[in-house]
Amino acid sequence: MTELNTEAIKKIIPHRYPMLLIDRVTELDSGKKAEAIHNVSFNEPFVQANKANVFPAPLIVEAMAQTGAVALLSEDKFKGKTAYFGGIQSAHFNGVAQPGDQIILTTELTKIRRNIGVGQGIARVNGKVIAEAELTFMIG
Repeated sequence: MTELNTEAIKKIIPHRYPMLLIDRVTELDSGKKAEAIHNVSFNEPFVQANKANVFPAPLIVEAMAQTGAVALLSEDKFKGKTAYFGGIQSAHFNGVAQPGDQIILTTELTKIRRNIGVGQGIARVNGKVIAEAELTFMIG
């Protein structure tokens, strides 16, 4: 089990503030699965930009994708490459994340063929699943 701080994450994926949406990787099984956290803050521009003051659902999916990209690109054969978000096959939202919440993001890579991968992402707050999505990645 490997943990990564923000600086280590930035060595794997190209995202930077404000679009780097994972604060820490708490578990990493290279090429298979990653678990990360995002601490929701009222100071985030995405939270302030909506009247409900919640973390936007599309960005929860993006955070799942970034978590999956860390799992994928930490594998030796993909180191130094870039993962592109290819699409969402399905997504379900069952709750929201508000300032002060910690989103636990888990993305498991279910299929990788050549330069295309599929992953299953789950986002939880306080143990409750707030979002699930099947994601497609392309590696370049």
